[in-house]
Amino acid sequence: MRRSPSHRVDRLREAALLVISPDGQLDEAGLHAAFTLLRSQAPVYWVECPGMRPFWLVSRHADIMAVEARGAPFIAAPRSVLSSEAGEANIRQVSGKPDVLRSLFQMDKLEHRAYREIARVWFSQSEIEKLDALVTHCARQFVGRMPRSDQSFDFASEIAVPFPMRIMMHILGLPEADDPLILKLARGLTGAEDPSRALSDRPAESIRLAGIGFRKYFNRVTADRRSHPRADLSSAIANACIFGQPIPDYERLSYFMQLAIAGQENTAYSIAGGLHALLSHPDQMAKLVRDPTLLGTAVEEILRWTSPGRHLVRTATAETEVGGQRIRAGEAVALFFASANRDETVFRSANAFEVDRQPNPHLAFGSGPHFCLGVHLARLELRALFGAMMQELPRISSTGAPTRARSAVISGISSLPVRWT
Repeated sequence: MRRSPSHRVDRLREAALLVISPDGQLDEAGLHAAFTLLRSQAPVYWVECPGMRPFWLVSRHADIMAVEARGAPFIAAPRSVLSSEAGEANIRQVSGKPDVLRSLFQMDKLEHRAYREIARVWFSQSEIEKLDALVTHCARQFVGRMPRSDQSFDFASEIAVPFPMRIMMHILGLPEADDPLILKLARGLTGAEDPSRALSDRPAESIRLAGIGFRKYFNRVTADRRSHPRADLSSAIANACIFGQPIPDYERLSYFMQLAIAGQENTAYSIAGGLHALLSHPDQMAKLVRDPTLLGTAVEEILRWTSPGRHLVRTATAETEVGGQRIRAGEAVALFFASANRDETVFRSANAFEVDRQPNPHLAFGSGPHFCLGVHLARLELRALFGAMMQELPRISSTGAPTRARSAVISGISSLPVRWT
């Protein structure tokens, strides 16, 4: 029986609503089936969802690359990620601003370049290479903490999360004793709708409490670094000037918070998701263990496969087109990097995990002017940790199903029970 056009529309709408839903991230197979449908039948799809401002959902690699490379007429402000109208109201109520943060994600053109410059040198390839020995040593320390017994432990919460946090806190010049507090606040902010991470059963209250905690902590750090500047990134941020003026308090706090959150959360999800991928594909694990020179390509495949940064939003300032679809001035486009990284027109066997995949033009770090500032650090952290685990990987086994974070913005495996025998 031939299916009606309305049936096709219903399927596309269902797929779109699934991929933008926090609950939709909990079923990875269902999520990517929805992305596949959208890429093949409606790669630039208009979404009207009750309780959310409408937008275009962009799912193909080429279209996302085109938007990010083009820049104008697309801007990052005033809407950097998708959120319900109730969620946006909560944020305005809590912060008095359109967003919890005003960071590099919400900036464009000259302002974006000026703020990016504050930390650019700290994350340049040459500076990150100087951290190689420290990151490798730290990775070995964390791997050394893993219990070697029949006892199950949570690799995500005990290794994948605290490891990149420790490295970021080191770059900021902040003590290890403060790592748990910053992790708690970061989880309370980005996981406000996830009961396992929120600081309150009310999302707005979780955001408020996290914001208060971050403000108190980083205001104290700022005061200290202004009185006693050091050779660390915290001092660079605390004393930074933009266009001849000290950066405003809101932007300064946002800068600290962006580093504390994005600097560990994306990498943590890639690490946990990477181990899960290897455990789920024993042939690929065996190939990597037999040939450790594949570590570099394996890391890139882990980044493509996990794609923690699910999407970002851009707004058109003038009429334009994306993928042959007319976009009017003022309309938003949501760029789904998680879909682009499974685009079958770009990646051979896109839904296969292959540690020797080449080429691998994934968009896990975004593209264009907003390309991830911490790309070199993230790659080093993944190489260091999986390198430290390399010969022991065959002794690690899963002891239960992973738990995924309930977020359509940054998501991945938040709990991964394993055993190391």
